[in-house]
Amino acid sequence: MWSLNIRFSTWTPIANKSLNKQLFEERASLINHWFDLWTDKQRKQFLQTILMRCSKSQLKFTQNWLGERIPVTKVDFTRMLPRFISLHIFSFLSPRELCAAAQVDWHWKFITEQDCLWMPKCVKFGWFLPYTPADNEYSAWKRHYIDCATSLDYFTPREATEIYGTLNEPKAENEEQEERLREKRLRKMIWERLALHKRELFKARLPWTSGTRSSRSLKSRLQPKQAQAIQDRARLHTALQLFREKRTLSNHTLSMLPSEEMKSKFNLAADKQLVLASLKSLPSPKRQNVTGRRSYPGLPNKHCQSVYQKYSSFAYSLEPYLVLISSQIPAFEMVLDSIKPGVIPVLYEHCGMTLESLLFYVEKALDGRKAKSIGIFSNGDSREINLLQGCRINIKNILSPEVREFWEKLSGCVISPEEGGRVDIFVPLAASEAGMEVLSKLTHLTGVLFRTPTGIATGSFQHISVSIKISVLSDWLGKQKDGPPISTYFTEVKLQIWLRLTELLEETLKSVRKQMKPYLSELQKNISGRIIGQLMFGMMNSANIHTNQETAQRFTDELAELSKRSYDKLQKDTADRRTRCAWELLTSEKNYVHMLETVRNVYVIPLKAALGSNRAILSHANVQIIFSDILDALQLNRNFLNDLTERVQEWSPTQCLGELFTQFGRHLQTYTNFFNNYTIILKTIDTCRETIPLFRAFLKRHDRTAVTNMMRLQELLLCPYKRFEEYLNLLYALRLYTPPEHADREDLTSAIKMMKQYKEYINQLKLNTSRDEHMITAQRVIQGCPNLLEPNRYLIMVQDVIQFSCCSEEICVSFRLYEHIHDLRLFLFNDALVISHRRISYIPFERTPKTTYQFLATVALHRLVVEDIPHTKYIKNAFTLQGTKRKWICSTEDEDDKFTWLSTLQSAINCSMKN
Repeated sequence: MWSLNIRFSTWTPIANKSLNKQLFEERASLINHWFDLWTDKQRKQFLQTILMRCSKSQLKFTQNWLGERIPVTKVDFTRMLPRFISLHIFSFLSPRELCAAAQVDWHWKFITEQDCLWMPKCVKFGWFLPYTPADNEYSAWKRHYIDCATSLDYFTPREATEIYGTLNEPKAENEEQEERLREKRLRKMIWERLALHKRELFKARLPWTSGTRSSRSLKSRLQPKQAQAIQDRARLHTALQLFREKRTLSNHTLSMLPSEEMKSKFNLAADKQLVLASLKSLPSPKRQNVTGRRSYPGLPNKHCQSVYQKYSSFAYSLEPYLVLISSQIPAFEMVLDSIKPGVIPVLYEHCGMTLESLLFYVEKALDGRKAKSIGIFSNGDSREINLLQGCRINIKNILSPEVREFWEKLSGCVISPEEGGRVDIFVPLAASEAGMEVLSKLTHLTGVLFRTPTGIATGSFQHISVSIKISVLSDWLGKQKDGPPISTYFTEVKLQIWLRLTELLEETLKSVRKQMKPYLSELQKNISGRIIGQLMFGMMNSANIHTNQETAQRFTDELAELSKRSYDKLQKDTADRRTRCAWELLTSEKNYVHMLETVRNVYVIPLKAALGSNRAILSHANVQIIFSDILDALQLNRNFLNDLTERVQEWSPTQCLGELFTQFGRHLQTYTNFFNNYTIILKTIDTCRETIPLFRAFLKRHDRTAVTNMMRLQELLLCPYKRFEEYLNLLYALRLYTPPEHADREDLTSAIKMMKQYKEYINQLKLNTSRDEHMITAQRVIQGCPNLLEPNRYLIMVQDVIQFSCCSEEICVSFRLYEHIHDLRLFLFNDALVISHRRISYIPFERTPKTTYQFLATVALHRLVVEDIPHTKYIKNAFTLQGTKRKWICSTEDEDDKFTWLSTLQSAINCSMKN
C-alpha cells in the first residue's frame, strides 16, 4: 500500500534502492514516450535545455560518447594547429595556390595574406616595398606582388632580339653539353651552400627572417649577428657543462674533506665562473641591438625621411643639432621646453645608466646621421664632468678604455671640424688647469673641437648650480661664428627664467611630477618632460612674474645691490684676468657673508629677543641647536672677509691670496660641526614648526621675503655647501692665471688641495644621506621585505618588468610559447637584486590606481646568472634571471628599457665580482 501511495509522487525514496530504480524507469519511459511524440524542433529545444543543465563532467561524457559513434572525418587544420605551423605549411604554396586558398573562407584569407608569406616571393624577384608598412597595415606585400606581376613586360626571343640586338645562335653539341654540365655543377654548389646556410639560420633566426630578404642582404646583415649568437650559445653551454662537471667533482672530492669552509669556497668560485660566463654570453650592446630589431634593407633615403617625420616632433635634418640633458639638472622639464625647434633632445637618467647605454640613445636619436654639434648639459665643476652616477670624467680616468671608447664614438657622431662639427660641454672646464688638460686630451683623442665656458660667475644667484650658472652667464672657449652655444640649442628668454627660479621650480615640479606620472607613464620621458615644462611655462607667463609684488621687489633689490658693487676697478683692468678673479672672490664673499648675516638678523635676533621678553617662541636649547653652528661660521667668514678686503684693495700683480685660504682652512672645524649636525638642525626645524604654532607663524612671516632673497630658512642654511663649491672653482681659476714663478703659486696649490679634500668630505656626507634615504624608501615600499639597511649598500636602479612562464621549453627557442603570469619590480643594489611582485589596484570612484609591492626573493649578484632571450614572434625584450633556487623569465615594455637594464646589471655584477 505504501508503494502505491507514492507511485505518482515527485518524491524519490533514495533509501529504498529497488523502489528508487522502479520510479526512475517509469519516469524515463514517460519522458521517452513524450520525446517520440515531439517534432524535430521540439526535440532540439529539449536537448539544448538538458545540456545547459549538465555539469562539465557530464558534458565531457557526452562528448566522448558522440566521438565514439560519430568520428570526425574532416577538420580545419588552421584552427587546430598553432599559427606558426600553419604559416610554415602555407609557405610551400605558390602565389597562385595562395590566392586560391584565400577563397576558402575568411580565416584562410587572413592567414594566406600575411606579409611573412608574400615578402620572400617579392624579394625573390627583387621587388622591394617602397615604404615601411604600418603596424596595423594588412597584406601590403601581397598587393605589391600583384602590382609588380601585372605590370611585367613579356618578350618572345624574336622580340627580344629586335629590342636588345641579341639572339641565341646554335652551338656545337660538345659546347652545349659542357655548358649544361657547368650549369649543373654551379647549381649544385649553390644549393649546397644554401642548405648549409639555412641549417645555421634555423638555430638562431627569427621566425620571419626565413627567405624574407635577398641572399646578399642576409649574408651582409644577419649572418654575422646570428653566427655570433650561435657562438655565444655554444660558449654558455660549454660554461654550464664545465660548471656541472666541477659541481660533480666538488661533491665527489669535498665529501672526503672534514672542512665545510673548503666546500663553500669551491662552490662560490664555481658560481662566479658561471655568472661571468653568462655575462660574456650576453649580446654585446656595442655591436648589436639586444632586442634583435632589424632595419629594412632596401629603403631609400627619401622614404627614411618620411618614416622619420611620421614619428618625430621636429623636421628631419641631415645634420641636426643634438643636446644631452641629465635628469640631475634641477627642473629639467623647463630646460626641455626651452630647446629650439630642430634640436634633438636626449634626456637620460643620471642614476642607473652606463656610458654604452648613453651612447646607444645618441645613436638611436641620430638614426644613422651625423650631428652638426652635440651639447652636453650636465652638472660638474671646473675639473670634471658629472656625466653619470659613479662616472665623473676627469684627468684621472679620461684615458681609461671605457671612457676613451665613449668619447671616440660620440665624436664619430659629429661632422668633421672642417665642416663646423664640435662638441659643446656646459661645464666650466676652461676655468682651471685640470679642466684645460681634460679638454686637451679630448681634442687630441678625437680630433673634434670641444667648447666650454671660460669665466667664473658666482654673483648674486647663489641658489643656482654653479656649473650651470657659469655656462649661461660667462664667455665660451673658442671662436663662435654662429653665436654662443646657448643660443644654438636653447631659447634664451626661457632659459634665463629657468636660471633665476630654478630652486622654486624644482620644488613645484616635485609635486607636479607625482600628480602627472599616472597619466604620462606610457609616454617617452622626452615627451612627458616637454609637456610638464610647457605646462609650467604657461602657468608662469611674464605678466604674472612682473605683477607679482614680492618677485618684483626681489629683482629691484638685486639690481640696487649690483649697482652698489665696486666694478670700477674691474672695468679699468679687464685685461688682467687674475685681478678679475680676485675681485670676483671678494664680491662673492661679501654676498655670502650678507646671507649669513640675514640669518642672524631675520631669525636669530628676534628669537633671542622673544626669549628675553618672557614671550618665547623657541626654547633656548632649540635656538642653540639650530643657529649656534651657523653663527660661528658667520664670525669665521667675517674675519676672512676683512683680511680679503684689505688684500684686494691694495691689489698689485705681486699680491698673494693663497696664504689667506691656508689660514682659513685651519679653522674649518667650525664648518665640520655644522655639516655633522646639519641633519639634526633640519629635523629640529621641522619638529618645532609642526609642534609650536608661534614658530610656525614666525616662519610664515619671515620666509620668502625680499630680505631673505625669496628663500626659506632651510634654503639659507644650504648656502655653506654651495659656498665651498665656489671656493674651489675660484681657487682653480686664480691659479690658472697665476704664473708658475709667482710667490702665490705654491700657497694656492696647498689651498686647493685642502679645499678639495674638504669638498670631498661634504660630498660624501651628502651621498651617504641620499643613499640612506633611498634605502629607507625602498624598505618602506616593499612589503614583507627583510632588512635592507646594511653598511655600504645602496640602490642603483629600479625597473618594472613582466614575468612569463614558458609553456614548451623542450622545443626550439624561436617557437617557444610564453604566458604572462605576474608584474614585477626589480630593485638593483650594488650587492644584491631584490625581486618584488607589483600589484596595481583601482579604488572605486578614483582614476589613479594604487600600486603595492610584495617581496618575492633576493639574489646576491655574484650568484645571479643572466641570459638573453632572442626577439621572437611570441616574446619581445626578454631575458632570464637565474638564482641558486629559482629562475625568472622577464620582459620590459620596450627595447630601450631592456638595453639600459642589461647594461647596468652587467656593470653591477662585474663590480660585485671585483669586490
